[in-house]
Amino acid sequence: MALYALNLFNVKDGEEYAEYARRAEEPLRQYGGKVVAIGKLDSSPEGDIAPRQVMMLVEWESKEGIYNYVNDPHLEDLHPHRELGVDDFVWHLFEKLENLRPVLK
Repeated sequence: MALYALNLFNVKDGEEYAEYARRAEEPLRQYGGKVVAIGKLDSSPEGDIAPRQVMMLVEWESKEGIYNYVNDPHLEDLHPHRELGVDDFVWHLFEKLENLRPVLK
């Protein structure tokens, strides 16, 4: 089952996050992930969550792929670059749907 990972965050250290982004590209692909959208906050007209500077949407082929990417011991030196590079990180996973029927039941 395909999933979307919605990542919202503020950049704390641009060099650290740039290093993470550069090195994560190939392993992300290897585990079935693909960045489908990146955005910079334009405005926050409504909502209960504090606005974040960056939105990144990653499509994953499976939940297993996500967790294998996060827990791969060969990548243990990669993830600290993300952790040092961002602040106020929000990570939500959404099942990919063809329409709204499953949530409107």
